[in-house]
Amino acid sequence: MWGLVRLLLAWLGGWGCMVCLVAPARAWAGSQGGQGPALLRNRRSWVWNQFFVIEEYAGPEPVLIGKLHSDVDRGEGRTKYLLTGEGAGTVFVIDEATGNIHVTKSLDREEKAQYVLLAQAVDRASNRPLEPPSEFIIKVQDINDNPPIFPLGPYHATVPEMSNVALPFMSRVPGSPTGTSVIQVTAHDADDPSYGNSAKLVYTVLDGLPFFSVDPQTGVVRTAIPNMDRETQEEFLVVIQAKDMGGHMGGLSGSTTVTVTLSDVNDNPPKFPQSLYQFSVVETAEPGTLVGRLRAQDPDLRDNALMAYSILDGEGSETFSIGTDSQGRDGLLTVRKIYLELAVDLELPTPTPKATAPLVPAFPLRRAKHWPLDFEGRRSYSFRVEATNTLIDPAYLRRGPFKDVASVHVAVQDAPEPPAFTQTTYQLAVPENKAPGTLVGRVSAADLDSPASPIRYSILPPTDPERCFSIEPEDGTIRTAVPLDREARVWHNLTVLATELDSSAQASHVQVAIQTLDENDNAPQLAEPYDTFVCDSAAPGQLIQVIRALDRDEVGNSSRISLQGPLGPDANFTVRDNRDGSASLLLPSRPAPARQAPYLVPVEMWDWGQPPLSSTATVTISMCRCRPDGSVASCQPEAQLSPTGLSTGALLAIVTCVGTLLALVVLFVALQRQKQEALMVLEEEDVRENIITYDDEGGGEEDTEAFDISALQNPDGASPLAPGPPARLDVLPRARASRQPRPPGPADVAQLLALRLREVDDDPSVPPYDSVQVYGYEGRGSSCGSLSSLGSCSEAGVGPGPAEPLDDWGPLFHTLAELYGAKEPPAP
Repeated sequence: MWGLVRLLLAWLGGWGCMVCLVAPARAWAGSQGGQGPALLRNRRSWVWNQFFVIEEYAGPEPVLIGKLHSDVDRGEGRTKYLLTGEGAGTVFVIDEATGNIHVTKSLDREEKAQYVLLAQAVDRASNRPLEPPSEFIIKVQDINDNPPIFPLGPYHATVPEMSNVALPFMSRVPGSPTGTSVIQVTAHDADDPSYGNSAKLVYTVLDGLPFFSVDPQTGVVRTAIPNMDRETQEEFLVVIQAKDMGGHMGGLSGSTTVTVTLSDVNDNPPKFPQSLYQFSVVETAEPGTLVGRLRAQDPDLRDNALMAYSILDGEGSETFSIGTDSQGRDGLLTVRKIYLELAVDLELPTPTPKATAPLVPAFPLRRAKHWPLDFEGRRSYSFRVEATNTLIDPAYLRRGPFKDVASVHVAVQDAPEPPAFTQTTYQLAVPENKAPGTLVGRVSAADLDSPASPIRYSILPPTDPERCFSIEPEDGTIRTAVPLDREARVWHNLTVLATELDSSAQASHVQVAIQTLDENDNAPQLAEPYDTFVCDSAAPGQLIQVIRALDRDEVGNSSRISLQGPLGPDANFTVRDNRDGSASLLLPSRPAPARQAPYLVPVEMWDWGQPPLSSTATVTISMCRCRPDGSVASCQPEAQLSPTGLSTGALLAIVTCVGTLLALVVLFVALQRQKQEALMVLEEEDVRENIITYDDEGGGEEDTEAFDISALQNPDGASPLAPGPPARLDVLPRARASRQPRPPGPADVAQLLALRLREVDDDPSVPPYDSVQVYGYEGRGSSCGSLSSLGSCSEAGVGPGPAEPLDDWGPLFHTLAELYGAKEPPAP
């Protein structure tokens, strides 16, 4: 039925778009240049409307979509209609006689929306155009044959949790958007949006209610309910449908999915899973030792779950500290990095009678511990810990407060402790030069776990390498072991070790600084040796030299030094004390007489210590002749260098003789050294190469006692080795080993050399290194006998030919065998 309706609509549209050509033949012919007068008339042209064809029509026969007609066509069959252009002859065909246009196949508007064609009426017989060609359009009429699609789907979106549905003032405005925008989805319909409602889309939510909604016209997805909690459900799958035809029945639809993820916000305060945490720690725990972990639970993520921990009560903050781990989630409770000084009342052993009153108070005992914890002082701590979010969003303060508090109880466990000294350091003093055994002071320590436990004291040897002090092992009394000298060493830094007798592993040490107090035991001395001069033309009272004195004792003990020179009217020089540890050496009013020898001026010095000490030193003063500018020209002591009665020539002769003697001595020493160096080179080579060089040429052939060479010339005469164990090579022999005669017997050179080598190795009288030995033995002959005709075996009557076949001697003797073994031909 629907096919017939569409066919009818096409037929009506075709007739409404029919073309009428009303033009006399003569007028057209005249216009083509034919003879006859041209008639002026109003020529009727093609009258066109657009042709339409419904897409996707697939009927059994071609569908008529329109008809072409011209007034020239009088129904005589002389007019022929032609159709050219897009799809002519394939998609569209025309009846040449009637001008009816048919479509031959189904068309798709989405592939091609219109076709441009050219229509023309010609004479059937001559193909002469009856009308000029005219262009017309056939449009493909759209039908709803394409469902909406989402080209960008599926979608993924993120929206913060706890998003509001609508602002308060917007809820009262009609048509205002409600909810937080999540994402906008867009569908596309390939149908013609300008024709009907085939491309008019409406969006709806198929799945995702009541959490989300979608705008029907724009496709904007929004939150539909308030306070969606990520901790309850983090991800939602929303199905959005787009339907054409305005959403009415019969429209086509398409759908897509939107995955909505709720992002985290800081909407949850931290919460401790338990109200009380209990930990324990030993009292010897070092500062920074981990005591325990606390974790407040926060379901938020990442930065929204970061927390800071703090101790609220004072007693806990003084001993413990808390911080966060590297993840920012756990609280780490540690021992605080401080040192506490705790007062503990203890009863120490009574000092021995030989010890004097201690230099430090013994009661109450105060110790400086290296650990903040002390089981004897306090056995438990209770405090509160607070956990707070570090990042707080003001928009969610109504869900706060964003913190929580828990109680913490820490029990301190007892542990074996080393002895504790009464002071962290000791500073003692003792005068110098005191006899050994002088009391210096006393150190005290006790076992806090067991105050009655005995303690043994000792001085670490590396801190007292000179053994200047000793300590009583029982009570810690320190005494001198040798007299001390403050000028050699003022401070002695000792380390005293206290060890429990019950447990040697429990030991502690303390630093003891001993100062050596000064006594007046050093007389003053001149700061330097003074050797000065004075001009013979100096005026009386002139300053010659300022001399200074020093005292090695401490300044507070001898702060003043006095100096005094020779007194009386006969004094050649005057020494004036300046009362500041120095004195001025002056010429007296009566100048000293000139003389060749220098003046030796005694100076007496003494200090003002208890008891006062004094010393005497000498200042050398030479009398010199000076130039007008005050520089020295010559001094009297130079004249003493020339002895009386010796002239300058005599002195030169003496110097020349001494120089000649020295030159001869140097030349002799150089020759001796050169000879020794040459011998040293040879000795070094001898030692390295094991070759001994002898300058003795021997006695020649007449010397028959140096070496018995007869044994080398005759192997049969070599004596065998003496039986018995080999002689020792590490000691010299007491008697030379005697050689045993060897009975004659057959031997070869290899056996002879091996025998001689063994004799040398076992002979303790030979040198302990290799030597070169020359052997004169030339062998005992061959089994073949002599090659000479003299004394040959043939003459001896043994018979012709060799004793053994010469062919067995090898290829080298092949020619000799032929010559020697050939028989002489018989005489003719």
